[in-house]
Amino acid sequence: MTSFLRYEQQGHIVTLTMNEPQRRNPLTGNTAVADFLEAIDRIHRDTSVRAVDTSVRAVIITGAGTAFSSGGNIRDMERQASGQVPGMEIRQDYRLGIQRLPLALFNLEVPVIAAVNGAAMGAGLDLACMCDMRIASEQAQFAESFVKLGIIPGDGGAWLLPRVIGLARAAELIFTGQVIDARQALEWNLVSRVVPPDQLLPTANELAGRIAANPPHAVRLAKRLLREALHTRLDTLLELSAGFQALSHQTSDHREAVSAFLDKRKPEFTGS
Repeated sequence: MTSFLRYEQQGHIVTLTMNEPQRRNPLTGNTAVADFLEAIDRIHRDTSVRAVDTSVRAVIITGAGTAFSSGGNIRDMERQASGQVPGMEIRQDYRLGIQRLPLALFNLEVPVIAAVNGAAMGAGLDLACMCDMRIASEQAQFAESFVKLGIIPGDGGAWLLPRVIGLARAAELIFTGQVIDARQALEWNLVSRVVPPDQLLPTANELAGRIAANPPHAVRLAKRLLREALHTRLDTLLELSAGFQALSHQTSDHREAVSAFLDKRKPEFTGS
């Protein structure tokens, strides 16, 4: 079976391309979740400070063809709607399937950019929300379309979407299932910028390059703080920040940054 996910690395940047364009890159009914989990594990393991040229410092997720991701596979839903599949089996299918993806991406310390090239529907929109940043092609469209199929966001969308665009607008998308275009997504802060289609990946790579130019340990720890801040108290976050800062002050990259600033030269970070 052809892999759903294409893994490509150039320098410190990994691009993960959903590569089932003929079916608009669905996230179920194929190897999508397993491929994402394998790629995330590969990125986690690529942390050697001695292999500077191959260490991953930023990730881009995009789709091949005209869609980012159509979300769930309708044929899977047909089976689940048949009445022949026990409810507890469906529950396990979610828990051991698509629900592993938001947890894995949430815990990936490397910053992730969604380069949304086309339609991001249902779980496809939620996948974009699992990323840290979103850039959209002018041809992109977005919908939290579960309600149109008589179901609910089963992959964490009800947790993810309000944290990106706010509760009221998330409720509007979830309750109506409406489709919004890239410009409205920009107005609602669902994406940070909208670019012509031929500029999508160059723009994502430029942003990834600016991230990758910074000390990787500091970036990863900063991302972890942002993630923890979503669900913890201020005093707890401050305590965690103190510990992370103590670690950061002991890195070679911190010493290099201070030295380069005082010497008025460009720093050279090694990830150590």
